[in-house]
Amino acid sequence: MSDTLFTKIINREIPADIVYEDDLSLAFRDIQPQAPVHLLIIPKKPIVTINDMQEEDKVLFGHLFYVARQLAGEMGFAEDGYRVVMNCNEHGGQSVYHVHLHLLAGKPLGWPPYTEKLKV
Repeated sequence: MSDTLFTKIINREIPADIVYEDDLSLAFRDIQPQAPVHLLIIPKKPIVTINDMQEEDKVLFGHLFYVARQLAGEMGFAEDGYRVVMNCNEHGGQSVYHVHLHLLAGKPLGWPPYTEKLKV
C-alpha cells in the first residue's frame, strides 16, 4: 500500500486536528465535515478497505468502534446520539483507501444518508 493522506497524518508529515491517539488508532476532525462533529477514526495499521481485513484484524476493528463510543462520551454527545459509518470502495463512498470510521454528531441525522432518488 502506498502512503495515503492518512498515513501521512499518522507520520505527522501533514497536520491534522487530532483529538485522540493510542497505540492502535488515531482520531482527528474531518476537513470537510458533514455534521457539526465529524471525526475520522483510523487504525495505525494500513488496511486498504474493509475487504482487506484479516482475521487478526477483528480486535482492531472492534477497537475503532470502542474509541468512537469513548469519544462520544467524553465530547458529550453520547446521550443525544451519533452515527458511525465505514465506507468500502467506490460505490460505498470510500475516497481514501485506508480504512476509517466516520463519527458524526451534533445534530439530528436524517435517513437515508444519501440525497439522490433511488432507482429501483
